[in-house]
Amino acid sequence: MTKRALITGITGQDGAYLAKLLLGKGYEVYGAYRRSASVNTWRLCELDVLDKVKMIAMELLEFTNILRVMDKVKPDEVYNLAAQSFVAFSFEQPIYTSDVDGLGVTRILEAIRTVNPKIHFYQASTSEMFGKVREIPQTEQTPFYPRSPYGAAKVYGHWITVNYRESYNIHASTGILFNHESPLRGLDFVTRKITASLARICCGKEEVLELGNVEAKRDWGYAEDYVCGMWMMLQEPAAEDYVLATGEIHSVREFVDKAAQVAGIPLVWSGEGADVHGIDRRSGKLICRVNPELYRPAEVDLLIGNAGKARQKLGWAPKITFAGLVEMMMKKDLERAAKGTLQF
Repeated sequence: MTKRALITGITGQDGAYLAKLLLGKGYEVYGAYRRSASVNTWRLCELDVLDKVKMIAMELLEFTNILRVMDKVKPDEVYNLAAQSFVAFSFEQPIYTSDVDGLGVTRILEAIRTVNPKIHFYQASTSEMFGKVREIPQTEQTPFYPRSPYGAAKVYGHWITVNYRESYNIHASTGILFNHESPLRGLDFVTRKITASLARICCGKEEVLELGNVEAKRDWGYAEDYVCGMWMMLQEPAAEDYVLATGEIHSVREFVDKAAQVAGIPLVWSGEGADVHGIDRRSGKLICRVNPELYRPAEVDLLIGNAGKARQKLGWAPKITFAGLVEMMMKKDLERAAKGTLQF
């Protein structure tokens, strides 16, 4: 019998890669999107899966709508990837972020409990929940200390998932995913901002790349590797919580260095603090500078995960290295810039 999966956040990076994965495994895939939003399907088009996904409108702020969708689709698996996922934006709209990223999870779980408690559920948790980290590296047992409304809302979403699992015996797993990137990443995220801006600079369409805290360190992996882990979690006999991470850290500055190298820009840095800037060694042209206005109200300086549990229990491991990831993203944006298709 063909399995049915419902993916919220289908138009995002993870949703598109997950749809491709599940379709390849013979699933019937339903993609939930906000009717009130303009549906941006370029990622699904780029992966050539748009015509294979059954799109359905679903609003995480409206319980009765979620209930009707769940009853209509009758999914075997639900992957909740929808969220207000921009950390900086969450400081501007903390109440909306809390409603979508926190209570939205509760609404889905309550709909599952009402319609069919046997549905397997995946909740997209995040390394941002660790925030001001209590230990290095972070594991499933590390206490949370979020440093943004986004992180705080995700903590609620995480614990309500655990609560429904323990209270109602629902197969509800959480994936505490550390930063995972790809050529499908949105331009609001720093990694894609870097590669897209450098590509535009190379084509003479942009002057300078502006960044916030270039010393922030993150555990960066490849999104397509990480969605495999999501699927693996829901195939397990018992639901649990898992960290997915590479176990390596690199600073934003290192990401810029590697991307510039791939783009053929001999970048050199000078200055300190808010005065840090990167220059093309050959031409002396300013390529990158720090803009203090881009700092978060509360910074998260370092995140690095220990995915030992996922390796041992799921057999999951990242395949793409940091260098391979940056090269992949930079080359794709250079290709897009040359074709005039960079802006989405």
